Amino acid sequence: MKKDKNLTLWNDGTKTVAASLLSILMGVIFGGVLLFVVALALKMPLGSAWEGFRIVLAGVFNTGRNYDAGSALTFGFNARLVGDMLFRATPLIMTGLSVALAYKTGLFNIGAPGQYLMGTAASIIVALSMDTGAVPAFLVWLLAFLAAIAAGALWGCIPGLFKAYLNVNEVITSIMTNWIAANLVTLLFDGSRFINNVDFGKTGYTLKTSTNGVATAKLGLDFGGGNANAGILIAILFAAAAYVVINKTTFGYELRACGSNKNAARYAGMNEKRNIVLSMAIAGGLSAAGAALYFLQGDVEFYWHTSMTLPATGFNGIPVALLASCSPIGCIFSGMFMAYLTISGSQLSTFTAYNEYIANIIIAVIVYLSAFTLFFKGLMDKKKTAPGRSGDAPAPAAETAGKGTKKP
Repeated sequence: MKKDKNLTLWNDGTKTVAASLLSILMGVIFGGVLLFVVALALKMPLGSAWEGFRIVLAGVFNTGRNYDAGSALTFGFNARLVGDMLFRATPLIMTGLSVALAYKTGLFNIGAPGQYLMGTAASIIVALSMDTGAVPAFLVWLLAFLAAIAAGALWGCIPGLFKAYLNVNEVITSIMTNWIAANLVTLLFDGSRFINNVDFGKTGYTLKTSTNGVATAKLGLDFGGGNANAGILIAILFAAAAYVVINKTTFGYELRACGSNKNAARYAGMNEKRNIVLSMAIAGGLSAAGAALYFLQGDVEFYWHTSMTLPATGFNGIPVALLASCSPIGCIFSGMFMAYLTISGSQLSTFTAYNEYIANIIIAVIVYLSAFTLFFKGLMDKKKTAPGRSGDAPAPAAETAGKGTKKP
């Protein structure tokens, strides 16, 4: 009797998780080797390399140095850092969902940074424009959040329309819209009343939304003085909703069908052009929602001189999606892992002799190796049984040909 694959532990989901963990493990090992090589090259004590490696592994749980015990590093539950990790993970989960959902439709959404910027601008402008004395602050927050999603969706439609109706590669148009967004956002804020002219030397930043009484509800998540708030819960809800839509609805089936073979989807009666545009619009809205959840926190400033830069959070959505193998639920964990690495990097430069560049190299290597997740999964999917010896292999032709005449 043939064994049901769904009853085995080594199924497709397990392979996906194993491939992601293998990528992470290889990156961490490389980081450890790099720390020891740098320590030897700079004639640093090997103990420093060991401390650095421990921080890379458990930076969020670092509680500082115990100077009563020879300034040894101590580890435990650090509520503030855990809260900061959840806050940093919020936009990463959303941009990861943006890239993952587009990928399900056969599209590569490299336009997440531009969509993120448009969501940033829309949320800040609405949050600071409306009078919270006349309109309740929570309603202003909601309107700002919805405005960000709308702005990101419209910006995502542009490469979607070019792809659907002109067959222009979405990567090219996404890169162009990224830089258009960067200059457009600078233009919107240049000379506006949203610039922080109150604090000396802060004119390159916008006002915090809390100056107008608009801030995301904490819901008791700001433990230890961290920045976590209800935004992380909203991001998790978006991920769960994306999973249901992609895997449990007719619309999600059509998106996946278009991604697998748009010609076959068209033959089956699906409107592949509409699905391409909708996919990019939803992707843009998700990325912009991540920006809104970050800047509507209330105490975050936005550096509006973006004409020469693009937000790293938008690009980091790509490794988040790859580490998750484009699974919406997986994006929750990979987004938290990327935030974990970021905090570990800051702890590395604070508590050891290593600078932040070493931490950035380690993070970059892990991000680079995340691109091999699908490759590792493909290797696991290959069957190594010899032809004719596997139970799934077809029977030899001589046994199935019957009594007909044999062909030479």
